Amino acid sequence: MFRVRVHKIESIRDLDGNLGKRIELIEERQVPRFIVRPKTEEAKVVQDVLQAVQQQLPMPLARRQFATPKLILFLTEQEYESLGINFDVNQIYEITLENQAVEFKKTA
Repeated sequence: MFRVRVHKIESIRDLDGNLGKRIELIEERQVPRFIVRPKTEEAKVVQDVLQAVQQQLPMPLARRQFATPKLILFLTEQEYESLGINFDVNQIYEITLENQAVEFKKTA
């Protein structure tokens, strides 16, 4: 089992011209935060300034750098409807791969 987040949903047409969706799922992982203790007073000042800037200016892209593309679905409208899942961007799913089947479970 692993967790993925819906990163992007796009409308597409297949080779026959049928409408469909391209759903990009990226792996959702907890990135451990390491606390680095600076050895010099100057380095401590720089670290304090960077922490103050990060608190004032949210940096959502910093978290996404560690997300690994995991699964991309290309589905026609019929396939999407028969799958029975309404994907929403930023929604997190647990995926289980077992006995040649893929199971999606929406998390809270």
